[in-house]
Amino acid sequence: MEKLIPIGSMIYLKEGQEKIMILSRGPQVDTGEGIKMFDYSGCIYPLGLIGEEIFYFNSENVEKIIFEGFTDEDEDKFNEFYQKWLETEGKNVEKGRVEKALEN
Repeated sequence: MEKLIPIGSMIYLKEGQEKIMILSRGPQVDTGEGIKMFDYSGCIYPLGLIGEEIFYFNSENVEKIIFEGFTDEDEDKFNEFYQKWLETEGKNVEKGRVEKALEN
């Protein structure tokens, strides 16, 4: 996996029309079919997090990065740690799939 997109970044999803702000990386979610891991979670911009309306998606679902969030040496350390985790414990968690584009 390539370097993760930083938290706070703004993206467009493929076939999506809404701006999405990245909230977290590597979330593990009970999808009703067991625990699945996604690369990212996000919310619609500029509304932010409303109730439980969180969107889960993967790197391959990102069409375009329109703003990159803050990064520093802690971000670099996190990316290094996360890559190692993916190679060890992370390989035991099934990756979730996005079935449809975000609708208006």
